[in-house]
Order: sequence, then C-alpha cells, then structure tokens
Amino acid sequence: MTENLPAPLPPVLNKAQQAQVVNILRRAAKAEVLPRFRNLSDLEVHTKTGPFDLVTAADLAAEAMITRALTRAFPSALIVGEEAVGQNPPLLDKIVSAPLAFILDPIDGTSNFAHGLSTFGMILAVTRFGKPAFGVIYDPVNDDWVIGDDFAPPRFERSSGISRPLGVSIGKPLADLTGYVPLGNFPTALRPRIAATLPGFGKVNSLRCSAHEYRTLAQGHADFMLSGTLQPWDHAAGALICAQAGAHVEMLSGGPYDATLRSGHLLVAPDKTTWNNLRKVFAFLADD
Repeated sequence: MTENLPAPLPPVLNKAQQAQVVNILRRAAKAEVLPRFRNLSDLEVHTKTGPFDLVTAADLAAEAMITRALTRAFPSALIVGEEAVGQNPPLLDKIVSAPLAFILDPIDGTSNFAHGLSTFGMILAVTRFGKPAFGVIYDPVNDDWVIGDDFAPPRFERSSGISRPLGVSIGKPLADLTGYVPLGNFPTALRPRIAATLPGFGKVNSLRCSAHEYRTLAQGHADFMLSGTLQPWDHAAGALICAQAGAHVEMLSGGPYDATLRSGHLLVAPDKTTWNNLRKVFAFLADD
C-alpha cells in the first residue's frame, strides 16, 4: 500500500519570473546605483547605527524602485528591504508567516560603494515561511550574477548570455583554507580570541561585502565563511546558492539556517568534514 504523500512544492519562481527579477535589479542598477557610483556628494551619505554603518541616496532610491517593481509583479508578496526595516523594524517579524517574501539589500557593501570601491553588489532572496527558496547576487559593475533556487544547481550568468554551473571548493586541511571572517562584526570582547584563531588558516580576510564573499565561495575561489551577524538580506540568498553549489551550510550551534534567525553565527564550508573541523576552532562562539 502506497502512503499518500503531499505533492512537492513547485519552484517558488519559474524561469520567466527569475529572469524578471534579475531584470528588475539590472534596471535599478542602471537608473539609480551606477550613476551615483563615485559621484556621491557629502549630503548623499549618512550614518545609521554608527560611523561604519552607512546609507546613501543610491541605497534609498534603488530600494524604492525595486520595491515598486516587485509589488507590481508580485502583489501578494511581502517585500522586506534593508532600508525599510531601518524605518520599520517589526517588518522582519513578518517573514516567518509569509508564504512568499522578497528580502532585498539594494547595495551590499555600502561603505565600499560610498568610498569609490567597486566591491559592492545587490542581493535578493525569496523565502517560503522563512526558508530560502531562491537567490540572486548581482554585480552592477560587471553586469553579471549568481543565481539559484532550491530545485536546481546554481549558475553564474553574464548579460552576454554566458552561463556556467557553480561549484564550491574541495575540503582541505585547516592550514590550507582561505575564508572570510568579518572580525569587526563580532562583539568587541570576542575579537581578540577570534583573531588568535586566524593564523591557523592559509588566508583569512573580509571584503566588507557579503555579496562578493558568497559569490567567491560559490565559485570555489574561497573555502569558508563565518558570519558575525545574521541580517537576512546578507545571508538568505548566499546561503542557498552555496548550499546548492555543494557547500555544507549550518549554524555554528547546529541546525539549518533560515531567514528568521536573529542570533548565532552561520558557518559555510566546502563539506561536512571541513565544517566539523572549523566548528572545533570556533566552538567558543557557538553559544554567543
């Protein structure tokens, strides 16, 4: 007797809708982001929570344009933009109950952007009840993106039409690993202990841009990432894309990542064995 199982859910966005979302990001980049790159006046750059947490006129204008376009295309969806949450923090609490939520970072790496560095990107994730189901990380400067959903292998795509599959690096000894640990995103009291672990790896740094860190991991050009904070617009897309590219993606304290989590640290590694070895190094953070 065959047990009656629920039918599997279809992809959260079909291929045409995925292409539509990419085009929304590209249009916003062309209209609102790139014209302001290396062109910002002092009046167009402001601080939020502190001197290293910036917002620019480009962030605000791009998020507004993208939000309008997504609202027209997906009128029943929840739209959660980083800058909107800054004005209305309870918006984050709606992600867990939303069958379709778009989570948006209009410019990830705003400090880099504001200082004329091209290491910035645009991140968009789609979640079902907080679980990442689609993600795209777009590089406006080079007009290319990594993209994936929870049904198919992720891809690197260019505006020219070139597309290739993504794959993470292979596991290796700790002393040979390269990765990203954003030391400044951790509590001040923990930084000396975290810093003391870093000489044990091949190379560790921070791009100050989750978009490019996840893109680099998904292409196999770096091996691991440990998050300092858990803002969903920083991690939901990249965690999904890296997992679909073969990475082991898990909270340092154990359990899967989802976009409703507000505390803890996400650890991404090429495989479970490497993840376990890294977890031993950073175990003192598991309860932080």
